[in-house]
Amino acid sequence: MFSIQFGASIAKHLFPQAGAAGTTALRVSMSAVLLLVAARVWKHKISRESIPSIAAYGVSLGLMNLLFYFALERIPLGLAVALEFVGPLSVALLSSKRALDIVWAVLAGLGIYFVLPIGETNTTLDMTGVALALIAGVFWGLYIIFGKKAAKNGGSLVITAWGMAFAALVSFPVGVFINGEQIKNPGLWPMGLLIAILSSALPYSLEMKAMRNMPAKTFGILMSLEPVVATFMGILLLQEHLTLTQWSAIACIIAASVGSTATAK
Repeated sequence: MFSIQFGASIAKHLFPQAGAAGTTALRVSMSAVLLLVAARVWKHKISRESIPSIAAYGVSLGLMNLLFYFALERIPLGLAVALEFVGPLSVALLSSKRALDIVWAVLAGLGIYFVLPIGETNTTLDMTGVALALIAGVFWGLYIIFGKKAAKNGGSLVITAWGMAFAALVSFPVGVFINGEQIKNPGLWPMGLLIAILSSALPYSLEMKAMRNMPAKTFGILMSLEPVVATFMGILLLQEHLTLTQWSAIACIIAASVGSTATAK
């Protein structure tokens, strides 16, 4: 999570030169190349039956990244991640079988509610950014669901590499169409490579390992720490400051994460 949000902070600084779509294209395509080589996918066979789940995982990943960066252009990092959390929260609620699990999910949802600047007359919130973050959250939820299925089809690094390749097939054409001229500049490629490592190649490999070893609902609620990490990165690297209400939101999200971890079977 720290790796992803550090990379997101760097990406936001790259938006003026490469655009959100161009930055996504650099990040995802470079991540795909890195992971395909690191996993040596040519030495591993995947069954024809596993391709649909891997493709769904990758497409969800590509759309999640693209829409999140579009949202990040318009609203603060911590807020964008908190709104995006609607996806993991939905996975947690839909897969819950115990009342106690719903309590943690509701508590995390309360935290997300507090993040929204409701009643703050001096705050202007870009509603397009909000909508984009929420839609990205839908694909975050699908990423968890399809990732869990894809993880059953072989080595975690191999699956992550192929998933990232499918994600690149989605995000790269969009990036070229919108910001093609900018991303042709080789001077932007080193920063794109750094973002690719921090925000995709390293964390998604670790997440795939995690999804192989825990229930989707537990993974989903644990991801509630993401807005907390994003908020701190926003403060440290982007000078995005918080209100008291938003700090209360962080406390709710932490409590939900700790509670779900402590009571998970």
